[in-house]
Amino acid sequence: MKIRVFYDNVSYRIPDWRSVKKLIEKVIRNQTMIPGDLNFIITGDEFMREINRKFLNHDYYTDVISFRMNEGDIIDGEVYISKDTVKINAKNYKVSYKEEMLRVIVHGTLHLCGFNDETEKDREKMRRMEDFWMGDYYV
Repeated sequence: MKIRVFYDNVSYRIPDWRSVKKLIEKVIRNQTMIPGDLNFIITGDEFMREINRKFLNHDYYTDVISFRMNEGDIIDGEVYISKDTVKINAKNYKVSYKEEMLRVIVHGTLHLCGFNDETEKDREKMRRMEDFWMGDYYV
């Protein structure tokens, strides 16, 4: 099992990555799954838009895109995060950049665990789960 972060031509670095990794593991294990090989790639808006177009046929910016590569209960995958959109969202939601980045990391991890946010009901469930894990991290 390896949980890694990669930075794609960005100066931003996730603060306290070790604690964030522990949180990712807790989120996964709480779903009775096992963390496998996970890559978190921090990049910019233009690369995220390119990924969104190529793989999801969406022509817009987004904060997070997750790709599941699971085998059974072992969670493997990649989570791409746009530091640019996260920064904008942090300002819009009136939270710190660090807090919004953590929320997006949790959100991407929940997607890897099989949760979706396509309907309003699904979005509400994911938001409650994000809030729970955010509270767990900041306790």
